[in-house]
Amino acid sequence: MKIVTSVDKHLARGFVDTVGLIEGLELHSIITAASVIHIFGAGVNPEKPAHKAVHELSARGWAVAPIHPKDAGATINGFPIRPSLDEGISPEIVVLFLAPERARGVVRSLILSQDHSQFPLVWFQHGAEDEDAISALEEMGADYVIDDCIVVNSNTNDLQCENSILPQTWCLQIASEDGDGCSVWSVHSSDNTELYTPSTELEWIGSMDDLESSKHTIPRYIRSLKQESETLLELANRLAN
Repeated sequence: MKIVTSVDKHLARGFVDTVGLIEGLELHSIITAASVIHIFGAGVNPEKPAHKAVHELSARGWAVAPIHPKDAGATINGFPIRPSLDEGISPEIVVLFLAPERARGVVRSLILSQDHSQFPLVWFQHGAEDEDAISALEEMGADYVIDDCIVVNSNTNDLQCENSILPQTWCLQIASEDGDGCSVWSVHSSDNTELYTPSTELEWIGSMDDLESSKHTIPRYIRSLKQESETLLELANRLAN
């Protein structure tokens, strides 16, 4: 396993054993403190490692945000699959189950869109490592993990989410099946929802935190409908009824 952090990466070359121990403890602290783990490449195919990771990590208390353009709108273990990471969303941990060139694209997008002072931990699953992406992360002083699997690490060290927000409430907006130009808004929970890819256009999907922070047109419009003293959850439920 190789864990590289912005603080210790320059020391790791000469003091692998000592620094590795410190980094391992630091890594576990980062993982357990996170509430949500974003997984790029997690789709509906149950045989894929990314799909299985959603089940494994959510069983340990983490809310999981799968990202897969083709399967967006469906769910994995109750969690909604997003087509992409909305502008305005600040992930805590980003796990890449992607080919290296696609991982490079995600890292570049994160570097352009995220606050560098609160940059997410980037976890390259086996086979996702890309030299250009890693060099870019090192240049900006970001933390990343290579040569390790987040599921194996969590299971081996019996890590649990210390700030679990499960069950997670999330929202979905799709085009009406009537073809009348209208939209259908619905509210769901991660503990009792299993959906297939919608048969009509997916207009937006995300958690309540996403609804609060996303700069996507639909969340911005939904937030504009909030009445005085009304919570965002109350608003979401009102629009769904």
